[in-house]
Formats: sequence, C-alpha cells, structure tokens
Amino acid sequence: MNTIIRPALLVLLALVLAACSRATPYQPESASSSVRGGYSHSQIGPDLFRVRFNGNALTSRETVEAYLLYRAAELTIEQGGDWFTVLDRETEHTVTREIRRDPLYRPWFGPDYGAWSPYWSYRLRGRSWYYWDPWLARPFWADGIDQREIDEYEASADIRIAQGDVPADDLRAYDARQVLTDIGPRVVRPKG
Repeated sequence: MNTIIRPALLVLLALVLAACSRATPYQPESASSSVRGGYSHSQIGPDLFRVRFNGNALTSRETVEAYLLYRAAELTIEQGGDWFTVLDRETEHTVTREIRRDPLYRPWFGPDYGAWSPYWSYRLRGRSWYYWDPWLARPFWADGIDQREIDEYEASADIRIAQGDVPADDLRAYDARQVLTDIGPRVVRPKG
C-alpha cells in the first residue's frame, strides 16, 4: 500500500510545483500574489517617481527591464504626462547557490538500522586508496546532492514625467504611448 501512495504523492507534489513555477507576469508586487515579484513605484518629487520591477528566478533580465520601462510609460499616462526621462537606472543581479539533498535518496544506514553502517574503500586508477564512512564523510558520489544557481533580477529607475513633445536631442527621453505600443504585445499578464 505504501509503495503505491508514496509515488502518487510525489507525482501530485511535482504537478502542484510545476503549476506554480512560472516567470513573474506584469503585475503589482503583492505578498498575496501566487507568483512572486512585480512592479511598484513611489513619488519622490512633484514630477519625479522611482519605478521598480522585481522578477523571480524564472524571469529573464530582458523581461525585467522591459516591464520596468512599460510600467514607467503606464505611470506617465496615469499622471497625465506624455513622455518621461530616465534620470537614473539600475539593474541588480542576485545569484543564490542552493544545495539540497535529493528527496528520493534514502541511505541504507542510520538510526533506523541500529549500529550498523557501511564503510567503503575504493581506489581511483593511478592513485592511492580512499575511504568513505557516512559519519565522517566528505561528499561522495552516493550522497544524492542537487546543486543549482538561481539568478534573479530587480530593475529600478528614477523618472521625470513631462507633457508636450518629446525632445529629439534627449536620448533618455521616451514617448510613453510609443513605449506602450512597442512593448505591450510582449507583456504577459497574470492568469486568473
């Protein structure tokens, strides 16, 4: 009975995790959201705003930066502006190294098996003998360790909102409606 239930539970858990694993959609940042990350902004002056977009581990740098620009354009329109200038911009890259034991690995020794434990000696070609004891162990091929690196990006920009025509000589100035038109088709909104 246990041999049937355990694999079924693992499959169910994998399906639930797969459903939750997706890149951050274009959404306000909220603790109640099913997917971590999103945009936020704060007003720092009469026509100055700090805009931020935080992506999760499945969101690329390009997407994070595009969504930041899209949010800046949306905010410009919401505030009655026509264009905005990016005064300062930063993209932060965080790398987390995660080392986890394989959940399916269960050694055939330990407290459940009394005082018995394995002890191996092995030899690599052209080298001396090596010894492995689970209680004094260095990492070994049988340990079942999963290592991975998680990349996350957070972009922020200080913008100044303005009305009228976009200055042609300012390379940091963006027409808000043009940004919405250009990036809009690539924006993924939350499901549900």
